[in-house]
Amino acid sequence: MNDKPSVLFVCVHNAGRSQMAAAYLNHLSAGRIEVRSAGSAPADTVNPAAVEAMLEEGIDIRAEKPKVLTTEAVKDSDVVITMGCGDTCPIFPGKRYEDWELEDPAGKGVGSVRPIRDEIRSRVEALIAELLPAGGAQR
Repeated sequence: MNDKPSVLFVCVHNAGRSQMAAAYLNHLSAGRIEVRSAGSAPADTVNPAAVEAMLEEGIDIRAEKPKVLTTEAVKDSDVVITMGCGDTCPIFPGKRYEDWELEDPAGKGVGSVRPIRDEIRSRVEALIAELLPAGGAQR
């Protein structure tokens, strides 16, 4: 890995799960991890319920835009975390891949999105602990 580990979150629309995960990783790692997110079939906008759920956490993702998954994004990442993108994610040797099975927040209200958000936060905190062990504190 480089000096700064990099993580790519991928879901189908890049409008909910991957956006929340990227926002948490940016926020909780205080910039010590390079973060990307993308979708295999990006939506036009970020899910409003995901935006509202993240605002409750003090994290504003209103300015985020869903992005298309590129081969370069995968190549440039140390860890690729998929969230229901199926076989559309390119696989490269030497990359760490994880699939996080999470309910899709599409079409759900904020009350149904909160448990998904909280599960994502828990997984992101565990990922940070792996990528930035106690000895790898901020420089």
